[in-house]
Amino acid sequence: MQKKVKVKPNSKQQKILEQPDDSLIVYLKSPPVDGKANEELIKLLAEKFGVAKSDITIKSGLSSRQKVIEIDTVI
Repeated sequence: MQKKVKVKPNSKQQKILEQPDDSLIVYLKSPPVDGKANEELIKLLAEKFGVAKSDITIKSGLSSRQKVIEIDTVI
């Protein structure tokens, strides 16, 4: 499944907000330096969707706040 994600790094707390259009807004504590925010994003999404971190891939927007995430779920 693919999700559109808007990332807000350097936030005071971690949280994930689901939007009516099925996209996500993810608040991260990590700064967008050396891939730390992307690592935190993958960890948070893995916990939320109950999958391994290796099942989550950033398809586009690696260095952008707007990302497309691919989540491999077992059906």
